[in-house]
Amino acid sequence: MVRTLHLTGLAAALGSASILGALAQGIDQTPMVDEPEHTVVKLVLSGDRSAIDSEALQKLIKGDNLFERAKQLYEIAKLGEAEYNHPTRVIGSEGHLGTLDYIYSTISQLGDYYTLSNQSFPAVTGNVFESRLVLGNKVPESASPMSLTPATKNKEPVHGDLVLVQHEGCDESDYPEEVRGNIAFVLRGTCPFGTKSANAGKAGAVAAVIYNYEKETVHGTLGTPSPDHVATFGLGLSLLEIATQLTNFDVNNCVRFAWWAGEEEGLLGSDYYVSVLPDDENEKIRLFMDYDMLGSPNYAYQIYNATNAVNPTGSEELRDLYVDWYKAHDLNYTFIPFDGRSDYDGFIRNGIPGGGIATGAEGVKTKREQEQFGGKAGDWYDPCYHQLCDDLHNVDVEAWELNTKLVAHSVAVFAKSFDGFPKRTLKDVASSEYAEKTLYHGSKLVL
Repeated sequence: MVRTLHLTGLAAALGSASILGALAQGIDQTPMVDEPEHTVVKLVLSGDRSAIDSEALQKLIKGDNLFERAKQLYEIAKLGEAEYNHPTRVIGSEGHLGTLDYIYSTISQLGDYYTLSNQSFPAVTGNVFESRLVLGNKVPESASPMSLTPATKNKEPVHGDLVLVQHEGCDESDYPEEVRGNIAFVLRGTCPFGTKSANAGKAGAVAAVIYNYEKETVHGTLGTPSPDHVATFGLGLSLLEIATQLTNFDVNNCVRFAWWAGEEEGLLGSDYYVSVLPDDENEKIRLFMDYDMLGSPNYAYQIYNATNAVNPTGSEELRDLYVDWYKAHDLNYTFIPFDGRSDYDGFIRNGIPGGGIATGAEGVKTKREQEQFGGKAGDWYDPCYHQLCDDLHNVDVEAWELNTKLVAHSVAVFAKSFDGFPKRTLKDVASSEYAEKTLYHGSKLVL
C-alpha cells in the first residue's frame, strides 16, 4: 500500500507547515519547474508496526526533541549570514537551501517508510534597500515601501505634487490628467495594491502613495511584478518530529506533510502546489491543516474559526476537533479569523476544507487573554516576530510541546479514519465569502 507526503521547503523557524489528509490511494503530482525545490515523499507500510493510536503518538512528542531540532535549524540559518549579515533561511538564501537538505536528510534516515523526490516552483522576490517619503519638509514615520515595488527612475529621488485620485483608483478613468508627472494619492480598498500602482504608472505618475482608511500602517505588496508599476509606499519542526514518530505506526489513510517555501513572499509554494492540481487530484485531498507558529513566547492558544457557512464543508468539523482536545485537557482557547496570511489560503480558495491552530504573531495580547494564558497583556504574542531577536530564546517550549501533541492528535485521528467527516465534492470548489473578506495574501496586505 502506498502513501504520499510532500516537502516543500521550510518558511519559518517554528513553522509554516501543514498536513493534508487524503484517501487511501496515492496522489501523483504534476512535475514543476524552476527554483526553489519541493520534495515529494511516498511511504510504504509495514505489517510489523502497531496501528495508529493518538495517545501513543502524543506520548512520543517531547519538548527536548523539538528544541534540539530548533538548535540545528538555527545553525542552518547562520549559513545566510554572509549575504544578509544575520542568520536567515529566507527563500533563495544558503539557509533556505540548507533547510531543504535538513528535511531531506531527516526523512531519508527513516528507512523505507518514506521515499523522496523533488518538486519546484517559480518565485519572484525583491528587496528595497533604501526608501524615503517626504511630504513638505516632514518624513512620515508610518510610510513604508510596498513589497516588490520597483525602483524610482534611475534610482533617483522623484518630486511632484500629491494629486488625489477619484474613488479607490481601481479604474484607469479614476486618474485625472494632473497625475502625469506628479504623485498619485490613492485610497486603499476594493482592488489589489498592484492594480492601483499599475494604473498610476499608466497615467504617467512618477510614484504613488496609498493611504489607509484605518489607523494601522499599510504594509502591503504589489504582487506579481508589472512593467506599469511605479514605486509605491504604503518549518514546521513540529511536523518533522511527528513525521519521524509516525514511522512507529501503520496508518489507514494517506498523510501528506508539507513544508512550504516562500510563505512570507506571498504563499508562493502552497499557491503553486494547488494551482497545478487537476480536479480529480484536488478532490482526493480531504482536508488541509495549517500549523504556523506553535510556541510564541507570549502565547495564546488560537484556533481558526472556520465554519462550513463561509469555508469548504469540513472546515467546521476540523475546528471542533481542536476545541474538543483543548477542552479535554482543561485548557483555554480563543478563536481567530482566516485572514489569508498563511498557506491555507490557496486550499480554501480551491474548495479544500481547512483549519489549524497558532499561538500568535505581532498581535497584541489582551487582558482577557492574560487571564486565560498568562503572559503580559499589551505586548505582542511574539515580541521578536520578523526581527533579529528571533532566536533560540524566542520560544516557549512548554506551549510548543503541548500544541505539537495536539497536531499529533489531528494526524492520528485522520490517519486512522474519516468516519463522520464530510466527503469532498468539487461543487464546493470556491468560497466566495472567504475571498471577499480576505485582505491579506501571506504577510502582506493586498487590498
